[in-house]
Amino acid sequence: MNEKNPFVFVVDDDASFRDSLRDLISSAGLDVQTFASAPEFLASPRPDAASCLVLDVKLPGLSGLDLQQELAKLDVQIPIIFITGHGDIPMTVRAMKAGAIEFLTKPFRDEDLLNAVEQAINRSRQLEQFTNKTDQVKRSSQDDRRSKITFSEIVGQSAALRRVLKEVETVAPTDSTVLIYGETGTGKELIARAIHNLSLRRSNPFVKLNCAAIPTGLLESELFGHEKGAFTGAIAQRIGRFELANRGTIFLDEIGDIPLELQPKLLRVLQEREFERLGSTQTVHTDARLIAATNANLAERVDEKRFRSDLYYRLNVFPVMVPPLRERREDIPFLVRHFVQKYARRIKKPIETIPPPAMDALSEYQWPGNVRELEHFIERSVILSHDSTLQPPLDELGKQKIAPPPTVPGSIRAKLKEVEREHVLQMLKDTKWIIGGSTGAAARLGMKRTTFHSLVKRLGIERPT
Repeated sequence: MNEKNPFVFVVDDDASFRDSLRDLISSAGLDVQTFASAPEFLASPRPDAASCLVLDVKLPGLSGLDLQQELAKLDVQIPIIFITGHGDIPMTVRAMKAGAIEFLTKPFRDEDLLNAVEQAINRSRQLEQFTNKTDQVKRSSQDDRRSKITFSEIVGQSAALRRVLKEVETVAPTDSTVLIYGETGTGKELIARAIHNLSLRRSNPFVKLNCAAIPTGLLESELFGHEKGAFTGAIAQRIGRFELANRGTIFLDEIGDIPLELQPKLLRVLQEREFERLGSTQTVHTDARLIAATNANLAERVDEKRFRSDLYYRLNVFPVMVPPLRERREDIPFLVRHFVQKYARRIKKPIETIPPPAMDALSEYQWPGNVRELEHFIERSVILSHDSTLQPPLDELGKQKIAPPPTVPGSIRAKLKEVEREHVLQMLKDTKWIIGGSTGAAARLGMKRTTFHSLVKRLGIERPT
């Protein structure tokens, strides 16, 4: 592959905003080329290097969406990040459905743009690798390579991590709902993205939402959208995440924080694939695959009446357990080198050496914040280093004095399976072991009969003679 520094192209008619984007992206160590219009971009020669396009939706003459369509006609495969204003949502929906990798609404955080650019460049490299493969390679081999590329951001070689990636490869080609369990900072979103990128929906949008980050009163609007005037402050129509994710994947992080009163509406979307925007009587249909994640024990929340059991079983079709970093310590050296390289390039520091004592100390630490804590610590270490040797502030690890989370007796998976088995068994008893029909156990749990049979078999439940 070309080893040239990746190029980022910026197309925006606002000169001052265009210049600020150039300075921001350049500060990350990337080459930037800016254009004031779509025709100017189309007429310019472009370097032969992995790249991405940061594109304003509203442009004079040829709009951003028109430029996207023109590039598709020319078979120019370049990942696009759309920059939009608040009034551009309908056009943004069309752009995402046409394959844009991300859209950011002004004003946005610098870090959000840089992360989107990094993701787009990785996608561009993937496209280049796929283009260079010959058509004579068997499809199975292509799938193997796609898996390796998809997992390039998931760093490590431990048995625990390999087990998770095997589960990802198994469930990705299906349309089944996936529930990802794991502590905060373990990389649940990376797993969700890997599932999407390995699925048949990979060319369609991946839309994410952290349910814990949205106030309860606004969460319904974020999920399903609203009409103008639906409530005080609703000055324009808003498209919800489920509508944006049509034919793609929606990732709901911290699913356990969805309030009880909103859970029936989420259950309806999963069962019927339809909903109404707030303030509207028109039914909207969506073909979005749901991947959810949580750091909570949803089975316990069901017992505590804080989470609906029918929604839980709709979500828990295919559980994936992401292990905490302390349970895959052999991956820490790989992660350290990965993050050192990432931030050394971004901050423009030539870090070449990691002292063995420092690596030993990093490997022995518990990392209660998991991979996210490790990444932030390495970023700070790179900033503090004054030469080509990494100089991590190891004394800070001792000062934190954070004990590892208590170990739950037995594995989480076994505990969940026990609760699940008891619930299914009780449902069978309540229905006198009738599985099919509108009042059978399968219908009560919102499952297909065949799915329920598989669940019963997996749980080792047998009808008493």
